[in-house]
Amino acid sequence: MSDHYEVLGVDRGASEDQIKKAYRKLARELHPDINPAPEAQERFKLVTHAYEVLSDSDSRRNYDNGGNDPFGGNGGFGFGDIFDTFFGGGQQRGPRSRAERGQDALIRVDLTLEEVVFGVDKSIEIDTAILCSTCSGSCCRPGTSPTVCDICRGAGQIQRQVRSLLGNVVTSQPCGACRGFGQIIPEPCLDCRGQGRVRARRTIDLKIPAGVEDGLRLQLSGQGEVGFAGGPSGDLYVDMSVKPHDTFGRLADDLTCTVDVPLHDAVLGALTSIATFDGEVEIEIEPGQQTGDVLTVRGKGVTHLRGSGRGDLKVSIQVTTPVKLDSKQKELFRSLAKLRKADSIKLVKHTSGFFSSKRKG
Repeated sequence: MSDHYEVLGVDRGASEDQIKKAYRKLARELHPDINPAPEAQERFKLVTHAYEVLSDSDSRRNYDNGGNDPFGGNGGFGFGDIFDTFFGGGQQRGPRSRAERGQDALIRVDLTLEEVVFGVDKSIEIDTAILCSTCSGSCCRPGTSPTVCDICRGAGQIQRQVRSLLGNVVTSQPCGACRGFGQIIPEPCLDCRGQGRVRARRTIDLKIPAGVEDGLRLQLSGQGEVGFAGGPSGDLYVDMSVKPHDTFGRLADDLTCTVDVPLHDAVLGALTSIATFDGEVEIEIEPGQQTGDVLTVRGKGVTHLRGSGRGDLKVSIQVTTPVKLDSKQKELFRSLAKLRKADSIKLVKHTSGFFSSKRKG
């Protein structure tokens, strides 16, 4: 088996560029279209195979460590060649596009409950890949352009004839010089290093609709990372994270809250107002109001994400018992107790509070 480094005429510590230059030099001399001699064709196969192994970092590492030749050894007829032979391997496939679709991106947006109720416009900054403004995605230094690969002549494929048990067959493999693109960039753009894109911070304007829920994911098509060589952008996914509120909770599209009602107001009734996201809202405490009773304020809840209108505001009543009483107040309660002798302390059927487990924002 020939040593791949000797075939290319480079040292074992040769860089990727040195290996590429050596291959291109030999390929110009030995290509069948330039040198039809049989011995040149055989040597061209060895040179091409050696480059295929050493130009790939993984296969080169495996080769240096004494592993199996991933391409079949000595330019031989490997499994991939056999597969191509039976399924159209000898046909010209043409060069592949340098441009690739960009990756999708995922970000999280923190929202307050009030922003969820009405919706909000937000501007956020993300670190992402954007189109290189210097080369506009061409990957070339300004004033230059890609050149046709002089090894595959723009085809992106190298055809070679191989002897096998089936006779002489022609197989095609991606050109090692241009990596199947059919073109070579002689002078890559310095700003993006021939990538056609650069990393930068970008501002995105988001219109968050009212009614979104915690954990909801929005998809923004074409707002992800720009692809290699100016390829189409991926998508941007936005995860909603709603912060808990100190006063209000959410139950579906209803808002929930609890108000403390003094004992005398619960007994006699009262008209009061509470601060909401819509400003001050008036509520009526009816005489005899009990802890756990729920008052409903229509249309003061969360805006429906789908459809029109809003949910309701559910106000849970919590009657507070006075703790510190002066002598006059105590005497009044004693008098009330004498008047309501029929009342007594007794067990009642257990019921859970309406919002006992519903206080999350």
